[in-house]
Amino acid sequence: MSQKEGNYATEQRGRIRQNIIDAIAETMDLYGATHSSGQLYGIMFFEDRPMTLDEMKIRMNMSKSNMSYAVRSLVESQMVKKLEEKQERKELYAAEVDFFLAFQNFFTLKLQREINVMTESISKALPELTELILDQHISDQERNLALQDLYKLRHGQTYYEWLQQFVNALKRGEYFKDFSSPIDC
Repeated sequence: MSQKEGNYATEQRGRIRQNIIDAIAETMDLYGATHSSGQLYGIMFFEDRPMTLDEMKIRMNMSKSNMSYAVRSLVESQMVKKLEEKQERKELYAAEVDFFLAFQNFFTLKLQREINVMTESISKALPELTELILDQHISDQERNLALQDLYKLRHGQTYYEWLQQFVNALKRGEYFKDFSSPIDC
């Protein structure tokens, strides 16, 4: 292969990667991650080695505070791992490249947070609504509205019980048993 052909292939691969990085950023934005966090994950996804914050900052052309926020959010969602080893006393980070595992990590954390917030709120509301319904001093109209709310929240409670079962199965990897890791390919 000539140097011209090699340069063309490198440029072509770079364009393909950039399109995928942009798509990752766009899709992560749909799920509440910032666009820049999505771009950073995409860049790290294609790296064949861990990166330092300084390397990420240079690649992303971001301020140190914005870069720290993006990395922290990716680590919290387990899309990126902070490694034990260091490079010249600098922290190293690596992206999770298995999309199934990244999905599993990201969504179990997000859904579990939703479940916890909503079940706690519903658990507090149900006895209060029941007490309101049983109060002899409220109007029939208010009692009927409270009964409607109670019905809706019990339905919501059923949904969150189902969602907890889904998240538990997702955590166990039950939905990915037939798929191999990209490293296994």
